[in-house]
Amino acid sequence: MDWSKNKIKEFQKDLLSWYDANKKPLPWRQTTEPYKIWISEIMSQQTQVETVIPYFERFMNKYPTVESLAQADDTELLKLWEGLGYYSRARNLKIAAQEIVNEYNGKFPDNLKEILSLKGIGPYTAAAIASISFELAEPAIDGNLMRVTSRIFELECDISKSSSRKIFDKHLRTLVSKKRPGDFNQGLMDLGSLVCSPKKPKCETCPLNKYCAAAADGKQLNYPVKTKKLKQKELYYTAFALENSLGEYYLEKRPSKGLLADMWTFPLTELSSVDFEKIITDGAVSKNIIMPELPESISKMEYVDNFTHVFSHQKWHIVLIKLKSEERFEIADKFLSEDKIWVHYDPKNLTEYNKSLGFSDNKKSHEQIPLAGPQVKMFDILDRLNF
Repeated sequence: MDWSKNKIKEFQKDLLSWYDANKKPLPWRQTTEPYKIWISEIMSQQTQVETVIPYFERFMNKYPTVESLAQADDTELLKLWEGLGYYSRARNLKIAAQEIVNEYNGKFPDNLKEILSLKGIGPYTAAAIASISFELAEPAIDGNLMRVTSRIFELECDISKSSSRKIFDKHLRTLVSKKRPGDFNQGLMDLGSLVCSPKKPKCETCPLNKYCAAAADGKQLNYPVKTKKLKQKELYYTAFALENSLGEYYLEKRPSKGLLADMWTFPLTELSSVDFEKIITDGAVSKNIIMPELPESISKMEYVDNFTHVFSHQKWHIVLIKLKSEERFEIADKFLSEDKIWVHYDPKNLTEYNKSLGFSDNKKSHEQIPLAGPQVKMFDILDRLNF
């Protein structure tokens, strides 16, 4: 990189002027408090900013300080996170909060090395906190920054390879504003989101157009260089909705490790793609379905619907089956446990249910437990189709 000092200053000025006039009005941009910046950055990973805003506000109301987060109840924390996905982020937040309380007396560390040592914080998040909260000239390298930078310099390095990060760091470390590093990083992020988009960059209105080699050569869409992702693994499941005579559903807690750890779902059994297609084509339950381990026999099974739930590396294709039971059917408490409970789902009449029946260790409301993403969809389907 052979830019002069004056060119770098002009670049910084043009970017920061654009940012001051066009920055997104996000709630966490009203502060530089490291705790709030940290939570917002973790929530924003793999999630649209517009989706994050209400979650961030609810989170701050529930856990306004790092001390309150360190003492959070695991179930309540996961319930608050419900819908954001990637639930390990929430678990890591609590662990990191405990580290801050125990090792730093509740004060957020103010240097990059110590920030990086906290559970669940990687190079990007650490640099974002360091630059925004502590004015350290650290480039926060995310997808937006790599796209903008690769176009400006026509960088041929593959952004899917971790080794390329050093190349981006070298270029951005030269460019980052020493006086306003946080605004510089956020300016490039917003520019990448609003102007320098992946497929339809608005080069004619870009404040950095005159610095961009790719724009000058008409090669914007050639950058960034990225190898194709591996195809997502496709899995097929049958989900069993078992309802008792009180209108409660039988749910199971998933294992504490792995995908959707500690979240609640209907019993799931794996299904072949052939049987999956047969069920949705015929609208009838296949004889090849593997039944879950339920403590009572079921008199009838009925096909409800099917849907697909997409994770970062997997696609779950789910057939939802309603299990019909005899009148007055209710699994005895002796068959239930902390991992197998009855759950009441009726958002419209939840208050009346609370008054009339109340809850116990083996009976919960859907508002009291963290539901897995697919489970939220399944409850919605049952409600929508009036099953």
